Amino acid sequence: MEQEKSGSVFRYVDWFTVVLYIILVMAGMVSIYAASYDFDHANMLSFAEFSGKQFRWIGLSLLLGLVILLIDVRVYENYAYVIYGGLLILLLITIFIAPDTKGSHSWLILGPMSLQPAEFGKFATALCLAKLFSSYNFVLNASRKNYMLALLIIFLPVVLILAQNETGSALVYLSLFFVLYREGMSGLVLLAAVCAVTFFVVAVKFTGSLLLGIPVGQAVVFIMIMLLIVAMLAIYCKEFEAARNVFLWFVGTVGIATILELFGVPVPGTIFFIAVIMVALVYCVLLMFKSRARKLIITVCAAITSVVFLFSVNYAFTSILQPHQQMRIKVALGMEEDLRGAGYNVNQSKIAIGSGGLLGKGFLNGTQTKLKYVPEQHTDFIFCTVGEEEGFVGASAVILLFLILILRVIHIAERQPTIFGRVYAYCVASYFIFHIAINIGMVIGLCPVIGIPLPFFSYGGSSLWGFTFLLFILLRIDASRRERSF
Repeated sequence: MEQEKSGSVFRYVDWFTVVLYIILVMAGMVSIYAASYDFDHANMLSFAEFSGKQFRWIGLSLLLGLVILLIDVRVYENYAYVIYGGLLILLLITIFIAPDTKGSHSWLILGPMSLQPAEFGKFATALCLAKLFSSYNFVLNASRKNYMLALLIIFLPVVLILAQNETGSALVYLSLFFVLYREGMSGLVLLAAVCAVTFFVVAVKFTGSLLLGIPVGQAVVFIMIMLLIVAMLAIYCKEFEAARNVFLWFVGTVGIATILELFGVPVPGTIFFIAVIMVALVYCVLLMFKSRARKLIITVCAAITSVVFLFSVNYAFTSILQPHQQMRIKVALGMEEDLRGAGYNVNQSKIAIGSGGLLGKGFLNGTQTKLKYVPEQHTDFIFCTVGEEEGFVGASAVILLFLILILRVIHIAERQPTIFGRVYAYCVASYFIFHIAINIGMVIGLCPVIGIPLPFFSYGGSSLWGFTFLLFILLRIDASRRERSF
């Protein structure tokens, strides 16, 4: 019976996803070989070369994937908290015993190899979150305690990884908020996140000129907050008449202030915008007492929080972020070029990708990558090698493969009969979406350089093993779905 049961695991594995995995890791190894190609040492499988070392990691990953599939699926569910706790302890120990590597203490040296525990924390956090959501009678929206437990699971590894000075790896865990949204979290939270990012970018980027005596970026954010109030009144609160009245108030007051400025009458921008917004909020509060519409208080709180956030942007940017992080953001926003400093990697990467044209220069014929113009081109900037040698067609093919993989993972998530399986699968999808979007965006200059790998392509055993754990545990959980039906 045991032999029959173990055999059924492979019968029910989603082999389409396994084939996608193999295609991606092999394409990654070829790209690493191209990125690190040395005319004097051209053996792809030589363990002295990055491609040869990656081939060894791939072999071990396939063996690891086999072992994961053979383990009883109940182990992942029953010991989820234990696995998570063990990884937290490992992350904590890493802070104190890991050597300084480019300013971070995130790599453990184990003889001839080094591992980054943060990569393995991803699957442990996903398992723990899935276990929490599958707990008896657990509903995210049932109480604040449930929200706090879910957030605690997400933020504990974030804090420990930030303590290792590894910002990029820590940010990846924030992608799990998409899972919370799938499981019932209010869309207002995602709206708040989008607004925060938008307000931050606008306030930081547009500081060169003044409008109503304050930086243009700050004035624009104030106007965006006004539009947010109107939108929430109309769409969220369904108070259409109030939305119209507030909108007319904003248009009228801003129009008068603009006319006064044109005629040389100075208008103190900060005081003006705060006063205008406060009048609108007082109107909302009075309306709330009259109509007993509780949603109006959410609108008032959102507006006040947005104003407070706006005033904190400058402090956060200048006092909390490190100088090199500030420069990376400025480069990404087009405020600075710094082609020899923070913007060098991205500039060289864009040159490499642009020079590839439609069909690319051909395998091993990339001049930018062969002459080592792009730093870290076999790790975080591996995608520029694909763009230069395989061109737009090859780069698009890689993105298409990743898109198919993500859609497949979401498909697997939606067919799970258990909450545990569904939540874990969405965690996997969230990690992949974040890694792929941010890494490729970073390489082509759309995102700041935060140093996260491209799944299956960037050189490194920790990253490859981490994604192998994530994907093959999902495949094992999915296989159990069909085992239980027989």
